[in-house]
Amino acid sequence: MNSLRGRLFAILLTATGVIWLSAVAWIYSNTHRELEHVLDTRLQEAARMVNSLVGSANMTVAMAALPGPQAEALGYERQLSCQIWSFDGRLMARSSGTPHGRLTEVPSGFSDRIVDGEPWRVYTVANEAAGIHIMVGDRLGLRDRLVSELIKGLLAPALLIAPLLGLLIWISLGRGLRPLRAMAHDVGTRDADDMSPVDAAHAPAEVKPLAEALNGLFAKVETARRHEREVTAFAAHELRTPLAGLKTQAQIAMATEDPAVRQGALQRIVLSVDRTTRLVRQLLALAKLDANGPAPAREALQAGALFDEITDSAPGTAQQVSISLDPALRSVTIQASRELLTLALRNLHENAVQHSPAGGRIVWRATASGHGIAIEDEGPGIPEDEMALVTQRFFRGRHKSAIGTGLGLAIADAAARRLGASLRLSNRADRSGLRAEIEIGP
Repeated sequence: MNSLRGRLFAILLTATGVIWLSAVAWIYSNTHRELEHVLDTRLQEAARMVNSLVGSANMTVAMAALPGPQAEALGYERQLSCQIWSFDGRLMARSSGTPHGRLTEVPSGFSDRIVDGEPWRVYTVANEAAGIHIMVGDRLGLRDRLVSELIKGLLAPALLIAPLLGLLIWISLGRGLRPLRAMAHDVGTRDADDMSPVDAAHAPAEVKPLAEALNGLFAKVETARRHEREVTAFAAHELRTPLAGLKTQAQIAMATEDPAVRQGALQRIVLSVDRTTRLVRQLLALAKLDANGPAPAREALQAGALFDEITDSAPGTAQQVSISLDPALRSVTIQASRELLTLALRNLHENAVQHSPAGGRIVWRATASGHGIAIEDEGPGIPEDEMALVTQRFFRGRHKSAIGTGLGLAIADAAARRLGASLRLSNRADRSGLRAEIEIGP
C-alpha cells in the first residue's frame, strides 16, 4: 500500500479492532468469573433456605417455597432445581421439573455432575438432625448462555459502529494530512527558479521537520546556483581580459623589429598565460568543492613532505621570495585528507607568494597546538575592516595582487571546512605581513 492515508487508516482500524476485542475478552473473563461467584452464592442461599424451612415445616411446604424450572426464556430465578434425599438413599422430595436421578453423590458443598446428558452445578447441605441431604442445582449451560448474551450485547454495537468509526477515521486522516497536500501543491506549482521557503508557520509539529528540510534544500540549491552564476560571470570577465592581452601582445611581438619590445611582449604573454592557468585551476578546484561529494579518507601526512611537494611547483623563485620551513614542522604528522589539505595549503602559499615583496620571506610553521600548519609572509597584510571579507569569492580588497583572482583564500577556507578544520587569518604583530593557520585538531 503506497498511500500514507491508507496505511494510517489500516493501522488505526486494526489497532481499534484489537483493543475492542481485547476489551471484550477481558470483560468476558471477568464477567464469567463474577457471574460464577454470584450464582454459586445463590445456590448456597437457596439450599440454606430450604434447609431452614425443613426444620420448621414439612417438606411439601419447603419445596413449594422454591420455584421450579419454567420455560428457558424466563430469568435465572425460575431455573433452580432441588432434591431432598435421606441418608439411606431414599428420594424424599423434589421440585417440579427436577431430574429423577440423584443430582450429586457429594455429601456436602459444591460439585459438578452430568445429569441426563447436561452439566449441572450443585450445592449440597447435610441436615444431621433430619437425616437428609438437601441439593440445589442449576444447569451450567444456562450460565454460559447468560455470559454469551452479555458478550453479544457488547459485540453487536461494535459491528454497527465499526463502519461509522472507519468513516470518521478516514475523514479525520484526510483533514490531518491536509497540510502535506497543501505543501505538495505549493511545491508542485512553483517555477523552476522559485526557491522561496515553504511556509511552515501553521504546519503541524510532525510536518515542520519536512518543511524545514525542504527549506534547507532550497537554500542550498539557491546558494549553489548563485555560486554557479558568480563563477560563470567572473570567469567570462576574467578570461576575456588575459585572452585579449595575449592577442595584443602576440600582435606586438609579431609586428615589431625591436628585440627589446618583442622580449617584453613575450614576457607579458607568459604572465598572462600563468594568470589564466591559475584562474582555470582555481575555478576547477572551486567547482569540485561545490560538488560536495563524500569527504576523502584521512591518512597520516608528513608536514615536511607537503612543504616539499607544494614549494617545488610554487612560483616563488620568479618573485625572488625566500621560502623556508621551521625545523619543528618537519617531524609533525597530521591526520587529514591529502587532497583537501594540499589544496588549502597550496592556495595559502600562492597567496603569500603573490603578496610578498621581492626579497621577502615566507615561513611554514607548526601551530601552537601542534595539530596544524601556519604560513607567514612579509606582505602588506589585510586591513582589519576587510578581514571578514577576504574569504568571500572574488573579493580582492585594497591590497590586491596584479595576478590575483580573489579565489585563493576562498578556496582555502572551503577546503578547510570540508576537511573539518578551521582557517584563521591574522596580521603579524611583530612585523608587516599575514599569518594564515590551518588548525586540524587531534
